[in-house]
Amino acid sequence: MKIPAHSEPGLVATRFWEPGNFTYPSAPTLFTAKWTRKPARSKSSVTYWWMTSANILNPMLVDGQLHGGASWGLGQALWEHAIYDDNGQLVTGEFMDYALARARTMPWLESDHTCTPSPVNPLGVKGVGEAGTIGSTPAMVNSVIDALSPLGITHVDMPLTPEKLWQIISTHRTEATA
Repeated sequence: MKIPAHSEPGLVATRFWEPGNFTYPSAPTLFTAKWTRKPARSKSSVTYWWMTSANILNPMLVDGQLHGGASWGLGQALWEHAIYDDNGQLVTGEFMDYALARARTMPWLESDHTCTPSPVNPLGVKGVGEAGTIGSTPAMVNSVIDALSPLGITHVDMPLTPEKLWQIISTHRTEATA
């Protein structure tokens, strides 16, 4: 056998596999919150809970992906905010100025897993990393709006910073007593 000029002998194989359908993460999400109304002794206890369903090959990796995703989503809901000055210059472009989720600011995270194998791949697995991100942001915002609904509050724009919530609650309490 003659080898064409400028080539080397070798073996190359390529195989493509495409599942008949796609898999999507499934992670019902729930927040529970408890706090006192005394400003001087304000205490809060928040638990973030979610559940995944699929065959899990590495439980520690799955929990890590879910915790990281939840941290990202909660950071967006509670702290992260791009602020620009009057000239359009970003003033929160560094980590010193941009509020991120940190371990000390995160609520207690709990997760559980059920086994509902995916029918569209041989391992029965599903993606999981985005499940914590997608559910945590709306779950947090909706839990705060639900908690504030007795004051007539039906909408709050993110991020739900303590200062913003204090101002909204103060305004609605003042309007309720007027």
